[in-house]
Amino acid sequence: MKKTLIRALMALGCAVALMPTLQAQGYPNKSIRLIVPFPPGGGNDVIGRIIAQKLTERLGQQVVVDNRAGANGIVGLQALMQAAPDGYTIGVAAAGPMAVNPSLYDKLPYDSLKDFSYITNMVIFPLILVTHPSVPAKTTQELINLAKAKPKQIFFATPGSGNSAHLAGELLNSMANIQTVHVPYKGQGPAMGDLVAGQVQMMFASIPSVLPQVKSGQVNAIAMGSAKRVPSLPDIPTLSESGVPGFEAYSWAGMLAPAKTPKDIVARLNKEIVDILKQKDVADTLNLQGAIPVGDTPEQFAAYVKAEISKWGAVVKSANIKAD
Repeated sequence: MKKTLIRALMALGCAVALMPTLQAQGYPNKSIRLIVPFPPGGGNDVIGRIIAQKLTERLGQQVVVDNRAGANGIVGLQALMQAAPDGYTIGVAAAGPMAVNPSLYDKLPYDSLKDFSYITNMVIFPLILVTHPSVPAKTTQELINLAKAKPKQIFFATPGSGNSAHLAGELLNSMANIQTVHVPYKGQGPAMGDLVAGQVQMMFASIPSVLPQVKSGQVNAIAMGSAKRVPSLPDIPTLSESGVPGFEAYSWAGMLAPAKTPKDIVARLNKEIVDILKQKDVADTLNLQGAIPVGDTPEQFAAYVKAEISKWGAVVKSANIKAD
């Protein structure tokens, strides 16, 4: 009787151990929900839809985008965290909700490092520093010198407090030892409108959101926030090479699943998404969006987010940034 019981328990243990592999072998056999924690039309939504379409083609199952916007991405990430960890709900992860919110809010309904299975960092969005043409500074060093000569007299616009553009401005203040003043707006449109009108002097922005104004001469492109020059804008130097060594400020978009999603399923999704990011048509589309493909491993993505939390947490604390 005891031997029979022991054999039965051993067989059950083997079955449990094999369950993730068996799940992955039959995965996917139904549609997949892709949560985007932002409204339709923004950079993260665009990236999510590009990947959703390509995953649908490669997996043979529909990947349906579900926009769950609200509270700086908190609403969408909470929905992802609470979903079943079976690979049929995945989500777009962005810099703000994952790396900035942990320092911006006293309490979050999720833990960025514990409540998700990391799949891959899909893209980074280098931020570009632009100024109004009336600003008598055409280079990073000239702008820094002007800001030092006029402390608290140069204002930088952002779409709101605590986002990537805001943190980039505060990082520049800290690293260049200057005192420019943050002016938060209710969105990218109003912020850009006042910059073009000359009500504020400068701002950090994503490439797609400001490129038309740069080309028309309504604003001047000073420098890129990326570590290297952006291939689509090779003539614009980086902040790091032109006065602020080591400066890097990106927005980024990665892919997550709920914690405890089977590793074989995570590995499958990682492979498919990394392969998608290597496709020429996808790379060309991303380039037009001002995005640089990444496609790293789950472990590399997790380490990157951990470093981002530490980096931006220090900026939030130093600048005493509060959530809107």
